[in-house]
Amino acid sequence: MYVKVRTIDGKQEAILTISKLTEVEDLKLMVKANTDDIESKPTSSSSSTTTSTSSNSKESIDNSNEDEGLIEAESLYYKVGDAVDCLDQTYGAWFEATILKIFKKEDNIIYHIQWEFDDKAPSFNVPELSVRPRARHLIQIDALKIGQKVMINHNVDDPKETGLWYDFTISKVEKNKRAQKLTGTLHIGRDQPLENRKVNPKGEIFVIEEPKLLKERTPEDEQQMISNGKRRRVQATCNACLEDEHNLLLCDECNSAYHLRCLNPPLTSIPEEDYWYCPECKNDENEIAGDKLKQTKKKKTENSSSKRDWGKGMACVGRTKECSIVPPNHRGPIPGVEVGMCWMYRVQVSEVGVHRPHIAGIHGRETDCAYSIVLSGGYEDDIDNGDEFMYTGSGGRDLSGNKRTAEQSCDQTLTRMNKALAVNCNAKLNATVGATAEEWRGGIPVRVVRNFKLAKHSKYAPEEGNRYDGTYKVVKYYPDTGKSGFRVWRYLLRRDDPAPAPWTKEGKARISALGFKPMYPDGYLEAMAKNKTGKKRTEITEGEENSNAGRKQEPPKKKQKREVYEIESKVAKLMEEDPENTKLWDECRSVLSNGKAAFLQKVTERFTCPCCLELVFDPVTTPCTHNICRNCLQRSFSSGVLYCPSCRHVLDKNYKMEVNQSLSSALLLLYPGYEGGR
Repeated sequence: MYVKVRTIDGKQEAILTISKLTEVEDLKLMVKANTDDIESKPTSSSSSTTTSTSSNSKESIDNSNEDEGLIEAESLYYKVGDAVDCLDQTYGAWFEATILKIFKKEDNIIYHIQWEFDDKAPSFNVPELSVRPRARHLIQIDALKIGQKVMINHNVDDPKETGLWYDFTISKVEKNKRAQKLTGTLHIGRDQPLENRKVNPKGEIFVIEEPKLLKERTPEDEQQMISNGKRRRVQATCNACLEDEHNLLLCDECNSAYHLRCLNPPLTSIPEEDYWYCPECKNDENEIAGDKLKQTKKKKTENSSSKRDWGKGMACVGRTKECSIVPPNHRGPIPGVEVGMCWMYRVQVSEVGVHRPHIAGIHGRETDCAYSIVLSGGYEDDIDNGDEFMYTGSGGRDLSGNKRTAEQSCDQTLTRMNKALAVNCNAKLNATVGATAEEWRGGIPVRVVRNFKLAKHSKYAPEEGNRYDGTYKVVKYYPDTGKSGFRVWRYLLRRDDPAPAPWTKEGKARISALGFKPMYPDGYLEAMAKNKTGKKRTEITEGEENSNAGRKQEPPKKKQKREVYEIESKVAKLMEEDPENTKLWDECRSVLSNGKAAFLQKVTERFTCPCCLELVFDPVTTPCTHNICRNCLQRSFSSGVLYCPSCRHVLDKNYKMEVNQSLSSALLLLYPGYEGGR
């Protein structure tokens, strides 16, 4: 396995060969050894910026204020050093703050504020509407009036927990022995009111102080505008009885308060331990971790002395991309995948959608059918004749212990994947004796991939990797006794694909003309080249020179011209009938000389929906000539976003979302079946 590491700025990258057994610390050392201090660059930059800001805070504030056109001024209501409440635009709540400076911009007063209980937070500027005198007067619930605006503590996510301080307009007051509840409008910031919100004020309701002119302040007012250095807190009450805030015992884990008498079981005295935990947080000291786990039936094996690193195989790798042009249950060929294409690893075959399972030989659904199979020579009963082959069903093997393969140890049954493959046959399902198709071409097509491991049993296997050989149909299936002596299900599949088979003369010529070569994962060749030592490279070079010395230089072979893909007449006509996308179609035509696969890849890139990032379905071409799925555009309009998702061009509220039929029909012809998953 390998990974590619890139710095945040994108200037450095390294390809590292690792194993599933590689530890994080080892990976860090590998990253450090292969890059120039890959982690220190962003960190040092950030820290230096922070240090510079903190050491020259006054200078930076002055410079920023000059840039913003602010000049120092005086306020009619506040002065430097006053303790105030400030509205945090991020949370929409009020926090304690101190005024550092006062500025004026045009006719508006701007306050330079510092959070009082967060020294690490930088100072900032706020308008006068976001500042008010520090709340200091509590009001009893009996004195509340309907329509009055007060400040309460509330947790929006979990109302039972302590939260932040918000403004609240009262519409209803409820009071009983157990709890006090207020109903009204919770103001999150200035423009996000939550109507009909029920809150528990937790005994702390503050009056919102009105600003007073400096010339009208009394000595008592001046004293109250000085911070007492204490954070505004919620009064503690017993979590059990919600009464009597005296004689409470606080949990050292969750800070919940309880009376000794309210605990279950009740305590007779204050605990002598340094740390006390409530019943919700306390762990059972007598409980043994893992004691109630179900015992495994696997036999205990001695620690293996083998140091073999099994984690570097490509079977351990997960998919880096997924085929989204067609759904997983798509029947027949995959658009853009040609007969004769070859991939080095099974994970690549899965990524392009030809055969999705990494290891299983049959991909299908018991309630639907089989979609694809892989011939890899795993069963001794398989017989491969190219255009026709005998395929053995799955199952009947003991694969416990993470085995990939094993000897046949029991009978196979016509269930699961075996049943799915039988459904492909154009005959009534028979789980006893099997069935034979009356008209085999009328069956459901199944994609066939041949693996290079098949070469030990068949001459039709590829030299390396996994090759797509087209679609086959199930002619018949029946139970049989295999070479192992157990019952197996046999399937006869016959090729039914318009493209020539890869092993035929015509097929080889087509593969050569299209330039198909085994495809490797992204970055794989670079990683392999890096692993080669200089010694081996020297030996290979010398060997080639010696072998070429005694051989006459052969004339260079003529390069065979690639087959230029010709667009079908129906598709070409639809492209001409789509004037809004003429430029995009011209870009797609420019790669026709590279073959059909390159053309389809370019079409996918140019006609990708900016919302769902998939090939557009039921495309709507906007006045700004962008193509969006109709469903995506409808969802955008329903959420109040009335502009093009690609370029922000404003669209009318009553914009008519008409499907571009020419583009839609052309895409359906180029990608048959892609509408199934949409």
